[in-house]
Amino acid sequence: MSWKTTLTRPNWLRARSQQPNRRRGQLSPAQLIALTYAGGILLGTLLLSLPGVYQVGQSLSLIQRLFTATSAICVTGLVVADTAETFSIFGQIILLLLIQVGGVGIITFGTLFAFLRGRRINFSERMQLAQQVQALDVGGVLPLIRAIFTYTLVAELIGTLLLWTRFGPEQGTWPGLYSAFFHAVSAYNSAGFVLGDFSRYVADPLISLTVTALIVLGGLGFLVQLNVLSNIHRPRQNRLLTYTKLTLTITGLLLVLGTLLIALTEWHNPKTLGPLPLSGKLLASLFQSATPRSAGFSTLHIASMQPASILVVMILMLIGASPGSTGGGIKTTTLAVLVGSAWNMVRGRGELVVFGRRIEPDIVVRAGTVTTLYAGLLLSALFVLMATNGHLSFELLLFEAISAAATVGLSLDVTHQINTAGLLLLTALMYLGRIGPLTFAVAFNLRGNTAIKYPAERDIPIG
Repeated sequence: MSWKTTLTRPNWLRARSQQPNRRRGQLSPAQLIALTYAGGILLGTLLLSLPGVYQVGQSLSLIQRLFTATSAICVTGLVVADTAETFSIFGQIILLLLIQVGGVGIITFGTLFAFLRGRRINFSERMQLAQQVQALDVGGVLPLIRAIFTYTLVAELIGTLLLWTRFGPEQGTWPGLYSAFFHAVSAYNSAGFVLGDFSRYVADPLISLTVTALIVLGGLGFLVQLNVLSNIHRPRQNRLLTYTKLTLTITGLLLVLGTLLIALTEWHNPKTLGPLPLSGKLLASLFQSATPRSAGFSTLHIASMQPASILVVMILMLIGASPGSTGGGIKTTTLAVLVGSAWNMVRGRGELVVFGRRIEPDIVVRAGTVTTLYAGLLLSALFVLMATNGHLSFELLLFEAISAAATVGLSLDVTHQINTAGLLLLTALMYLGRIGPLTFAVAFNLRGNTAIKYPAERDIPIG
């Protein structure tokens, strides 16, 4: 497998600027991603309107179906009704398909089917794929796509087999296998949909560690996973990339720090870690540290946590997973670039250097842009939520908004209390969180690049 990834400006941005004469009516990669996810949401809503989708006596309104379809295809996990009690097996399978397609990527699936049919993939389609999976070498996209599907299938099957060893004896052979597969796909794709109450496995190392591993793998991003595997297989020919080292470092630090902070604040809480043995407390703290990174599973009752723990969870949700992964948030590399740039400025240094590599200034600008867009999006959404759902507190609505925008799916048990206007807003947040606010902004920037170059200005005080 031959593909390259470096921490430089993505090829889809370079290609966009290098192709100003794109034919009229031809969609850019950003536009195609935005429109295909919107189309997928509408299709999912229609599928959830089919007969036999719900258990006898259960149903969802049109807005609730739209919300649930968006939550599934944007791999979020926020729900307005219990999945196992509301949906039939047929309905659950539809949700599972939406999760799988949304997690790996709609365009990725479409390209795979075209490839299997023998159709030639042109350069424009390669660009679209490169943006979706954050591949920075357009020429190496197709081998990467094949590797992604193979790796995803293997990871989910291994997760299924491990979970089946526990679910099989509990639920029966075939129901247990189905449950294991559902949760393996949901965990690896950072979806957070569950069948039943997961809190009963709070001290179960097999279930907790398997789901945690799937969440972490899905949140690392496909490029990182494949780079690590190729490095293990042929270390001399496939070095660990700067992007991989940065992602692994930040992910590990956040996982450890989150575990320590949650354990510290919840250790004696009688509603969470208090009744558990030492091993159970550590296991639950680790699980709750991993799941806000865009997964949405929980083995503790999040609403029963201390305010300090809830703040930690919100920060982890906002940071999210890594680029090119199934998760959302501002991304780990964005955090690393922002923190590194700030530290450089404090120390009076010029260029940002990571693992012996210089980070180009446009990467720093991009990180600041993503963070600013997320902050503006969350503040605007929070204002509307508070204006339309005054019966809920600021903390509850802020948690819900971050969970939706970062495509996490955790909730303080208030999703079902939010009115129609609030559900529509959360639906929009999940959509924007999945495709990325910057992708959405680029997709509908109708003016394009300008050829005018203005004089520079350096006399603007900051801070």
